[in-house]
Formats: sequence, C-alpha cells, structure tokens
Amino acid sequence: MLAEFKQTLLTGWNANGDYAQRLVADLKEDQWTHQPGPGMNHPAWVLAHLTAYLDVLEQLLTGGTPADPKDHPFGMQSKPESDLGIYGTPEALVAAYVKGHEAVAGALENADEAAIQRAMPIERWTGRFPKVGDLLGYVMLVHEATHLGQLSAWRRVQGLPSV
Repeated sequence: MLAEFKQTLLTGWNANGDYAQRLVADLKEDQWTHQPGPGMNHPAWVLAHLTAYLDVLEQLLTGGTPADPKDHPFGMQSKPESDLGIYGTPEALVAAYVKGHEAVAGALENADEAAIQRAMPIERWTGRFPKVGDLLGYVMLVHEATHLGQLSAWRRVQGLPSV
C-alpha cells in the first residue's frame, strides 16, 4: 500500500514539476513580475512561493522539524512585489524550484511507513494534517496545482498560448 501511495503522489508531483517549467519557459525577464490586475500573482512570486514549501516537505519526509512556511519571505503572508531582484533571476528561480522538486521526490521515494505516519511537527497544521502523510497530497498536489493554475490564467491574460 505504501508503494502505491508514494507512486500516486510522485505521478502528480512529476507532472506538476514539468508543467511549472513549461509555464515559464518562454517568458521574457520583464514578464516575470508583471501583474495585469491588482493582487494577481505573477510568475516570480508563484515559483518563489512554491519553492518555499519544498524544503519543508523534504524535512518532513526525512524526520526534520521545519519552520512554519507561513513566516517565509514568500510564504502565505507575502504579496507579489514588482522588483525582480527580490526573487533572483528567472534562471535561478527555475533552478531552485527544479532542484527542490527533485529533492522532495527523492525524499518521498526513500520514505518508509514511519516517516509517512509521523506526527505533524508544525503546530499550525496538526489539526488539519495530524500526520506527515496527511499533508503530502494537499501540498504536493492541490497547493501546487492551484498556484500553477494561477500561472496558466496569468499567461492567458497576457495573450500567451497555453502549454
């Protein structure tokens, strides 16, 4: 059962990772922080935000106790900024996302039943996700796909083609 659980997560995770890269592959540098409407998340913020969760997931899967990502500079309390320098170069953003995405996949592949069943060490999540495994489907699939959908909508508003 554990192998099937992990494979299901990895199938969606790998699809999300590929989709994220395709969503930003053709962007010019000046597009990365463009907000066509008030409050709309731009590509730099979306990738930085998703990347903020990657180390958290890896630590959770390997027995660590990560800091709550809500307090991260690109966590849930942050807002998109127009200065690309805050986020780094587009190449660095993509590289950090890909590296973290691969690290999470590796950590999940190596996780045993105890890692999946471990009590959630991030206090804010304990009520909703009592075990590490309870969080994985949400953050790896739902949270990430939600933000990738924002990027897809952002592309369409820009008149860019779907990917």
